[in-house]
Amino acid sequence: MEENDAARIRELGEVLREFDLDAIRVKLGDVEYELVRREAQAALAPAYAAYPPPLPGADAVAVPEPASPAVAAPSSTAKRVTAPVVGVFYRSASPGAEPFVSVGDRVATGQTVCILEAMKLMNEITTDYAGVVTRIIAENGELVSLGQELFWIEP
Repeated sequence: MEENDAARIRELGEVLREFDLDAIRVKLGDVEYELVRREAQAALAPAYAAYPPPLPGADAVAVPEPASPAVAAPSSTAKRVTAPVVGVFYRSASPGAEPFVSVGDRVATGQTVCILEAMKLMNEITTDYAGVVTRIIAENGELVSLGQELFWIEP
């Protein structure tokens, strides 16, 4: 890492702290920097139980892997709604409210599908596509990156 890069990263870190941001992404020429605060990631990361290493001489016990749901690839006609900013994904306007959309719902162009909280601002995200929501990719309360897929919509 060059000295200039290290100085830029330090400056971006200061911006994160000064404006109390969870993440920042900056592109300078051909170089792109993305910084994410550890506290934000730790708060959003799911907790997993750690298994202690086996004792020497003990018989190995097979621990079953958790079954991961099979995720089908989107069809060739599926449209993708992506995150226009780095922020926290919310499916509804408030914790007790109905979600903006659910899988199977028909949406119209310009309809609000979620909220992304960025820099303490709630940004309503709308779809550029009309169709049926076939998949909601982001989890409620998850920190999403710029350009990350949020929804699949079939025309």
